Amino acid sequence: MTARPDTGGPVTDATAQVLARAALDAVGAAGGYAGGVYLRSGTEGLLLMAAVTGIPGPLFRPWWRMHVNRPYPVAEAYRSGQSVHLPDAESAMRRFPQLMAGLPFPFGSLYEPVSRGRERYGVLVVLRPATPGVPVGPGDRKRLRAVAARLAGELAALAAGGASVTWEGEPVCLPDPGAADGSATGTAAHPADATGAGPTTTAATTAATTARAAVDRLDLAVLSVDRQGVIGFANARARSTATTLLGSDGTELSGRMLWEALPWLGNPAYEDHFRAVFLAPAPVRFQAPRRGSEPSPQWLSVGLHPGIDGVTVTISEAEPPTYAPESVVHPGAGLGPSGLGSPDVGSPADRAAALYRPVALAIALTEAVTARQVSMVVTDELLPAFGGRQLAIYLLGEGHLHLAWETGFPQGFLDRFDGVALDVRLPGVETLTSGRPMFFESMQHLAAAYPGIELDAHVGARAFLPLIASGRPVGSCILGFDAPRGFSPEERTVLTALAGLIAQALERARRYDSESALARGLQAALLPHRLPVRENVVTVGRYLPGTAGMDIGGDWYDVLEAGGGRLALVIGDVQGHGVAAAATMGQLRSAVRAFALSGNEPDQVMRGTNQLLIDLDPGQFASCCYVLLDPGSGLALAVRAGHPQPLLRHPGGRTEVLDLPGGMVLGIDAEAGYPVTRLRIEPGAVLALYTDGLVEIPGTDIDVGVERLRAALASAGPAPLTETADRLVAEAGHSTDRPDDIALLLASRTTAPEVTAPETATRDGADP
Repeated sequence: MTARPDTGGPVTDATAQVLARAALDAVGAAGGYAGGVYLRSGTEGLLLMAAVTGIPGPLFRPWWRMHVNRPYPVAEAYRSGQSVHLPDAESAMRRFPQLMAGLPFPFGSLYEPVSRGRERYGVLVVLRPATPGVPVGPGDRKRLRAVAARLAGELAALAAGGASVTWEGEPVCLPDPGAADGSATGTAAHPADATGAGPTTTAATTAATTARAAVDRLDLAVLSVDRQGVIGFANARARSTATTLLGSDGTELSGRMLWEALPWLGNPAYEDHFRAVFLAPAPVRFQAPRRGSEPSPQWLSVGLHPGIDGVTVTISEAEPPTYAPESVVHPGAGLGPSGLGSPDVGSPADRAAALYRPVALAIALTEAVTARQVSMVVTDELLPAFGGRQLAIYLLGEGHLHLAWETGFPQGFLDRFDGVALDVRLPGVETLTSGRPMFFESMQHLAAAYPGIELDAHVGARAFLPLIASGRPVGSCILGFDAPRGFSPEERTVLTALAGLIAQALERARRYDSESALARGLQAALLPHRLPVRENVVTVGRYLPGTAGMDIGGDWYDVLEAGGGRLALVIGDVQGHGVAAAATMGQLRSAVRAFALSGNEPDQVMRGTNQLLIDLDPGQFASCCYVLLDPGSGLALAVRAGHPQPLLRHPGGRTEVLDLPGGMVLGIDAEAGYPVTRLRIEPGAVLALYTDGLVEIPGTDIDVGVERLRAALASAGPAPLTETADRLVAEAGHSTDRPDDIALLLASRTTAPEVTAPETATRDGADP
């Protein structure tokens, strides 16, 4: 039976017991110092931390909830069903920059999915010392997989017996893995209590007594804290000055959470220091004013010295710093018992929960791409974090502020302020021109500061924040509250810092929009506007940009006269997105056309294009498929450079994935060869060339997508080729999260000339 340190309530649920045992076993199996188990919750797509060991649970509350679609290793392990191993901070930064943005410390981590058959239960997590440049060893991987498999079996058995294997609420916080013998928590039996003590025990007792005496002689307070944040030992200086120096309430220090015993250490400003020492081995030192010692704060020097089994905390008096910002002199509470910016926030769980949304906002802003997405993130995360009801974001353009986003204000009220110049005396303007945030605790204060200003309400409070990124003005942000309220120094500091993050995200979105518009225009100019109309053959093209990030890629298709009455069908995909990919695509399309119109055979066209891309050296590579078709005879010569296999639907409806031998992608090997395959396209047959955006499904093998496309082509029947093309792209095109562009080129032989619309090349899913 385990107990939650925040409630003291016993946990007897069988599922909780199984999870607790698995968390401890996983840490031991992979040589870690902390770990836990994420489990499915009752909310679709949401994982919750169900058990945690080796770290103070409340300190890591922002990471207790994990949506499976977020770019974090826990989510990827759950989505993919594959292990994720991050031996050091460098590998984590390359693959999961959002993780390291929130936890920028040098540690290693392992994530093992817990599944049985098709049933996915959750993810095992182990934190351990970083091993730079050394991958996770096969032994550790095998042992961790064994723990995950055993846990999955136990959860399956519990589910079969009617027990719940989903999780709600807070995690079970377990004793740290090394505490079985008391060594990690300082709660082991005193040597004097042992019976039959021999020489070894006597020697150990003497050594312990000597060590305690040595620490007691120090003229600074020394606390030993286990990996749950519980004080296990306090030296004489700490005990004798618990009230005067440490600011404790006089209760015994040992056995209490550090932030409860010394509430001034619970300030959010210090939490990153504590997270650092619980995740990485480097010591940390900082200065802090002891809370409750105003109006003349007592400044203390705090040292944190981490080890595998806990942290040694040293505290001594210090000289006041030369600076004394108000937000530090009067720190808000974080993990301490007096609440976060609100006197009625009671439990440690409530106080730590108040930290979640600002952290979530900072993380979510790294993923927002457009100005609209940034504004939606601010609405979803910033307003609830501070109890706000109204939000407005103005962006600076050509010397005027333009309303970009609003919510909660009376309809049409803000229109009168749209487009105001920077010389108008309004708080939304002056906060930007002065770079100074402005807080009004009531609407009366706002009206007094700006006589005659039109107000949307007579009761409430307002905060005006300048949006400035790297010294450049971006706009201003207005937060509205329905009732009068004060703004503590901590809240003002946090809001000002978050405004800087919002400004950077909006500036990034603005640059992205400019680049995206340029790329779209470039790609629209480079893709064919018309496809050749020939007897005995019909061609139709489709292009759809990706929606994930709404960026432009390097997909292209083309149909061109190649001499001798033959028709060249081309499709390709440049690696990457944006202007660079679109520009490279244009160069390759021109190269293929030049080589084809010169009368070269398909393999020569591909080799020449490959050599040109290597000579250009754009730092990109490309895949391509080139088919040279004689419309009269149906004879086709095909070459493939790392591109997905074409599909061929025969006149009777049978549809197959062609098995064309291929060469290496373009731009890698100057000596690469491209074998030619002879095909016969019968009248009524349909040849489909496509890029991987049409068949790739995140977390699914590409062969599954190819098979789905083959089945769709087979079931399309003898419909007009334009309808078939629309049908093939419809499913992927309607997805709200399509990670890549789509290009599709269909060609069909006819027994007689077929009348088609002149415009058969269609982009963005428009009808031809």
